[in-house]
Amino acid sequence: MAMKFEKKGEGEYMLDVTGYVCPHPQIYTKKALEKLGEGDILEVLFDNPSSSESISAMCDNNGNEIIEKQMEGGKFSYKIQKH
Repeated sequence: MAMKFEKKGEGEYMLDVTGYVCPHPQIYTKKALEKLGEGDILEVLFDNPSSSESISAMCDNNGNEIIEKQMEGGKFSYKIQKH
């Protein structure tokens, strides 16, 4: 399965790393956030439970904020606002 990064709207982006295992979801999330401007929102979709901890820790360390967390049927959706 291929990683997918796309613009959903003005200042809103989506990164789908479903099917990837650590550390790939975190690495792709970090690279995607580097492309965004301050205040933009990145929705990250993934299904690797250990990635939730590493993505949360990365956001804490680099000052970005997870503004929404959802989990349904083993799939995770995090909305991260870049600061």
